[in-house]
Amino acid sequence: MKWFNKIGGLRKRWLINTVGVIFALGMVCALIVTACFAAYYYSNMESDMRNWAENTADFFQDYIDLDYNAYYQSCISYAENFEDKNTIELQFIDRDGNIVATSYGHWSGTSPNTTDIREAFSTRGTPPPYVGKDPATGERIMAVSSPMIYSNGEIIGVLRYVTSTRLVDRQIVMVGLTSFAALLAVLLVVILSNASYLKSIMIPVAQITEKAKRISSGSYGIQIQTKYQDEIGELADTINEMSAKISQNEKMQAEFISQLSHELRTPLTVINGWSETLLLDERMDADTRQGLKIISGEAKRLTEMVMELLDFTRMQDGRMTLNVEPTDIRSEFEDTVYMYGSRLSQEGIQLQYIDDGEDIPEIPCDPKRLRQVFLNILDNAAKHGGEGKRIEATMKYEKDAVVVRIRDFGPGIPEDEIPLVKKKFYKGSSKARGTGIGLAVCDEIVEMHGGTLTLENALGGGTLVTVRLPGAE
Repeated sequence: MKWFNKIGGLRKRWLINTVGVIFALGMVCALIVTACFAAYYYSNMESDMRNWAENTADFFQDYIDLDYNAYYQSCISYAENFEDKNTIELQFIDRDGNIVATSYGHWSGTSPNTTDIREAFSTRGTPPPYVGKDPATGERIMAVSSPMIYSNGEIIGVLRYVTSTRLVDRQIVMVGLTSFAALLAVLLVVILSNASYLKSIMIPVAQITEKAKRISSGSYGIQIQTKYQDEIGELADTINEMSAKISQNEKMQAEFISQLSHELRTPLTVINGWSETLLLDERMDADTRQGLKIISGEAKRLTEMVMELLDFTRMQDGRMTLNVEPTDIRSEFEDTVYMYGSRLSQEGIQLQYIDDGEDIPEIPCDPKRLRQVFLNILDNAAKHGGEGKRIEATMKYEKDAVVVRIRDFGPGIPEDEIPLVKKKFYKGSSKARGTGIGLAVCDEIVEMHGGTLTLENALGGGTLVTVRLPGAE
């Protein structure tokens, strides 16, 4: 049944609900037909044998009043001249249960002692037939017995007809096989006739499913082409309308974010500039200076968020580009680590750069964009894993690729959130501040370089981020 387990979806439901039901009903009908034919054949056989037994018993009424020897001789004579001896056996059984004459020859023997014989000795009518195995030969038979009643009412013997049921059983088996063959033929016709119909459903459903998956992954605006005017066509039209509306909403959202970001840059630039200028005044009291530092820090944080939003809108509408040039990627990474490390040290977090001294060749890349990626990953490590008070950063050249690993020693990421953390606006259970689009932008930048960005929980705790960039060709 492995092939059945591989069948899924509508095909399996169709097999179970249609073919399965037809097969079950067909089997019931085949069994009923076979049982009816079996009852018919056995009923006719029983009726014929019962009539023969009763007629023969009536015929022998003239001989029963004779003495036993005359009766015995008449039985032998009748058995020898029995016309249907090739298909049915006629037996005469005396009161002691011995066979005194048979159409198969003149012989004496012990009665088979079946139920029909015993009941014939205890009743004055024709008892029910015996259907079962012959005790002597093991062959399946049908036997009908009729009592031989003397004039004084005494039963002096039993007249018995016996025949094999082999031919009848063979006919019943043939009826059953014919019924089953007819059922298989009907199933074959149903399967072949419905195959094209099922195919006409499965192909458009598969196409709709594939397009729906693309829409759910972010390919908004794509349309499903279908020639059907039924429910499938209606479903495709509904998904097309949904895709178009989502695409329109995404475009409006991106335009709004872009305009808002541009509008925010000017006042933030002014706030940053004046806060830095005012901080140069040595006559300022300590509380005012502390307040200005807070204003300056928050303004810089807002500026970073605005830049993230601008990058996100560029990424959404395909305007993000790379300025690729041969770059000493180790130098760019080390500068980023040292610059950010001094900032983290003020927060009590140790950023440890592990340098193995391995030579790393220059690679073609956009150094500004990759520095943005490194800074964002380090910032995430500080925000989400800062309670571990330690971050490790390494860069190696492995299998013609530059591999950057940044690990924090915080609580890590819940397993069910790992596949989602790179999705835009996803923050999960984290309570750290942020827009939730930093990693999405970083992932896009790395992919534009032909590389990969992966996140996983490190052994021993914490989160490990790995950036793999292709080396120089």
